[in-house]
Amino acid sequence: MCKFVLMLFALAMPVFAGCSSPLYLNGKVTGPVNTLTRYQPVAYSEGESDDNDKSDVPDKPDSAMVIPEELAPVPSESVPACDVISLPELVNLTVENHPRLAEVSWAVDAARGQAVQAGLYPNPSVDLTGNELSDRTGPGGIWSLFARQEIVTANKLELSEAAKLKEVDQASLKVISERYRLLTDVRQAFFEALTLQRRAEILTNLVRLAEQSVSNANELVKAKEAAELDVVQLEVELERYRAELQATRQALPGVYQKLAASVGQHELPISKLVGDLETQLPDYDLDEIRWYVLGIHPEVRSAQIGVEQARLELCRAEVEPIPNVTVGAGYTHQSQNRSEDWDIGVSVPIPVWNKNQGNILTAQSRVHKAANQVGVVENEIATRLSAAFATYSAARERSDRYKTAILPKAERTYELSRKAYQGGQFEYLRVLQAQRAVAETNLEYIRSLGEMWQAASQIAGLMLEDQWPFAPPEPAK
Repeated sequence: MCKFVLMLFALAMPVFAGCSSPLYLNGKVTGPVNTLTRYQPVAYSEGESDDNDKSDVPDKPDSAMVIPEELAPVPSESVPACDVISLPELVNLTVENHPRLAEVSWAVDAARGQAVQAGLYPNPSVDLTGNELSDRTGPGGIWSLFARQEIVTANKLELSEAAKLKEVDQASLKVISERYRLLTDVRQAFFEALTLQRRAEILTNLVRLAEQSVSNANELVKAKEAAELDVVQLEVELERYRAELQATRQALPGVYQKLAASVGQHELPISKLVGDLETQLPDYDLDEIRWYVLGIHPEVRSAQIGVEQARLELCRAEVEPIPNVTVGAGYTHQSQNRSEDWDIGVSVPIPVWNKNQGNILTAQSRVHKAANQVGVVENEIATRLSAAFATYSAARERSDRYKTAILPKAERTYELSRKAYQGGQFEYLRVLQAQRAVAETNLEYIRSLGEMWQAASQIAGLMLEDQWPFAPPEPAK
């Protein structure tokens, strides 16, 4: 009898002990694999087939999207010191080190794990019971061993897995969306800092020019060719330029720090940016880029995948009332009469009252909501694109006008006024007015260029531009 009990425990122990679950780290199995694991997500491109694909599953989706290697963040062991840095270098640092990219990448792994879990088959159950132990007619009692397995019908697991794989696709698209959102932030912060840096350079030149004007005016006063009032007015302008220059220089470290934070490296040392605000930008056509952006943008595609997921969930809810079948078999040993008995069983729930009506209705409403969300996302992106385009067009037109018409005339006016004053034809006040006009025109020109580049950065981000800004075409020989 003891041998028989030990044999029963030996049969039951593997079930009670369980099998170790596979441990995944960065997509690799690092622990023992459960023999019941029947699915591993395999990526295949359009046109290829999966050997494990089940033809009887309606609308079986493609497998989960895989993030291209050039889009996935690659951790860097060290961040180089970049006191003087350009936009392409900042972009590379962002893609390699930004923690937000790592965060959304981990979300892909989490979604893939949920998809694997949704497709796993239910575990069998084993019952081992002992009754009437120490009975006088049979001290060994009655020992029963019964095993059950639920058989899932109507492709429920495949539908659940397919719906979860859509979440993997959406998580992968979020990585792409986050990448270009970060690139937009970095580009805008770069051109904000570069604009302020150029403003400081212009103000430095203006201070030097104003100091020379004050020196010249003092010489004229000594020669009794100018009034002291002219000198005082020039000194006021000089102090105003100095104040503007000092304020700009005080603001630069904070703007550089903001740029470093947008890169994801708040301790990145930046003392100077290398860039050109006067690089020629393309002539965007709003209608063309709108249709282009709506056709490729990951947020739009994610909303469209949401519709596919909602439909799969509806199919899953509709097959839920189809009952699963539980089958079982058992063995009983009775010590009293030394009999060996076998048992079999089949269990099927009868869907009489609960036919999953409420969940089906909920799933139907989610399909409509997901379809409507596609239009909502498209409108939001079109609005962002239109606002950026409006700012870009206005700033570009204004900067072109300053460059080709206003600035040359202001500089010409100042030069003529200065020569006329030296010839004794003008008062120095008119030279002062012309000088102020040149200064304000230069500063306004740089401000317009900065607005243009920041708006263009947003357009480039919506268009998923990597190599941006484009290098200007070489002149024909």
